[in-house]
Amino acid sequence: MFRNIQKSNPAFESNNLSYITVKTKNLKGRGDICLFVPPLEGLKDIPLLILLHGVYGSAWEWSQKGGVHIAAWEMIQRKKLQPMVIAMPSDGLWGDGSGYVPHNGLDFEKWIVEDVPKAVIESVEAVSGKSDLFISGLSMGGFGALRLGIKYSDKFRAVSAHSSITELEQMSLFVEESLKDYEQLNKREESVLEMALNKKEHLPKLRFDCGTKDLLINHNRFLHDQLNKAQIDHEYEEFSGGHEWSYWQEHIKDSLLFFNKFIK
Repeated sequence: MFRNIQKSNPAFESNNLSYITVKTKNLKGRGDICLFVPPLEGLKDIPLLILLHGVYGSAWEWSQKGGVHIAAWEMIQRKKLQPMVIAMPSDGLWGDGSGYVPHNGLDFEKWIVEDVPKAVIESVEAVSGKSDLFISGLSMGGFGALRLGIKYSDKFRAVSAHSSITELEQMSLFVEESLKDYEQLNKREESVLEMALNKKEHLPKLRFDCGTKDLLINHNRFLHDQLNKAQIDHEYEEFSGGHEWSYWQEHIKDSLLFFNKFIK
């Protein structure tokens, strides 16, 4: 499926993490993926969660700042979570953040939706085309998760996002690149709300949360209110905390439990 795919050597891996790098036409170069694979025998067709990082980050961020692999393995061992693989890709490493949208001749959207699942299926025996597919992320990654989960509702069974950008224009709060770099031909695709309204009759299970001290709290509250007005089923929660790793480290567990409810 790929011209070149590099996989880390199991002899040097630790904490159930492995790494792959693939060359893809969508990035016109290479993309990195960090993988959590539960160390259990006989796993087959288990769910795949694609977990997206925020601005400034990369494939290592969710594990090395959030410890998601440790939390997931503990929950699996306690039988609170069914075994699943977590794929943590880079966003394509454009500027301060790609936004997970196509722009500047690169397709960061297809990198996530097409390349990442294919690379995992090729690399992990326990994952297949029959596996349930979930998506989550924080901040810019929350925007990516909501937007891509809604747009590709035929692929993703459920979405859960944290501290999310809800409109592409909010990228200006974080990046130095011009908003013109991120513009989409279809303006509707720059808004989580507009995309949800457009696909109202065929949406994945939706969940999102935000900290009460987060700079994006009002945007998340607005999205929640508008989804309610449109009678679009979703879960929304607020917790104490800001736009910070202590918040995401804790509440990624809520996403894992949410996804657990929808495993076939």
